[in-house]
Amino acid sequence: MDRVERPWGFFTVIDQGAGFQVKRLEVRPGKRLSLQSHRRRSEHWFVVAGIATVVVGNVERDLATGGTVDVPCGASHRLGNNGDVDVVVIEVQRGDYFGEDDIERHADDFGRV
Repeated sequence: MDRVERPWGFFTVIDQGAGFQVKRLEVRPGKRLSLQSHRRRSEHWFVVAGIATVVVGNVERDLATGGTVDVPCGASHRLGNNGDVDVVVIEVQRGDYFGEDDIERHADDFGRV
């Protein structure tokens, strides 16, 4: 399991197989992922530590530890951390392709749009 560093924190692929991939994401305090969508996969987020700020479509809300949210294929979404401790999320992806080039960025704090 290789740790992949990002400007917002890091992720690790935990498991993968036909039609699915499971990642552990850690988002640093004050950071957030890009507002993005995917054409070929849906995602399910389970917050295992911290309080995550999530956006799915036009709805933004905070999810405490134990909270979950579904991100349908094609929906714009963002995961962030407005707190002062790391947010840890288990992400289950379902679809037919999981490459990073399936990310369509709509807005990004790190200039990656």
